[in-house]
Parts: sequence; C-alpha cells; structure tokens
Amino acid sequence: MGKCILAVDDSKTMRDMVSFTLRGAGYTVIEAENGVAALRALQGQKIDVVITDVNMPEMDGITLVRRLRGLPSHAGTPILILTTESEQAKKEEGRAAGATGWIVKPFSPEKLLQIVAKVCP
Repeated sequence: MGKCILAVDDSKTMRDMVSFTLRGAGYTVIEAENGVAALRALQGQKIDVVITDVNMPEMDGITLVRRLRGLPSHAGTPILILTTESEQAKKEEGRAAGATGWIVKPFSPEKLLQIVAKVCP
C-alpha cells in the first residue's frame, strides 16, 4: 500500500494542485480545509506525512503542528509547511512548533515530490 499524505489548506485550488501532484506519484491523499478539519480527518487514519498551510481560518498551520506534536500517534510524523510566508521569524516559529520542513509557494511539483520522498522514504 502507498504512503498516505494529509494535505491541509484553506484554498481548494492549492489542495487540488498538491493532491494532483502527489496522487500522480502514487501517494494516497486526504484533504482538509483547516487545522480543525485536519484533526478530524486524522482520527483512526494512518498518515505518513502532513503538508499544511500556515494562514487558515479556525486553526492555523502552526497551531496544527503544535497539536499534532502533542499527540503520541503523530509525535514523529513528518510535517511540511507549504505557505506563502517566507519571513525567517515565521520559519523559526514553525520549526519551534515541530515542523519538519518549510516550502514557499508557489512550489514546483518536482520539488514537492523530492521533499516528500526525502522525509518519507
């Protein structure tokens, strides 16, 4: 069975782009529109990688990272932040929360696949 990735972004277009790229490479993708929906989607689901935006309604990506790191089942799950945010302070906040990596939008599909393969061999 292929690896399962949770893609979290409030933009349907961005979720579609990420999902299309990952599914084309053989990954299973579950989508969520914000951190609250992501936590619901994770219940009873084995996830190999989480890819999340930062700026979302209800629960932002950094809060989601913190919440995931607090769950024993996801303490070691690779979490990539895919966002338009590129400031160093924001990246450090993400790293401190427990993010595995940071990808700035717009992204190239090849780069996304390369990074996912690196954190989830």
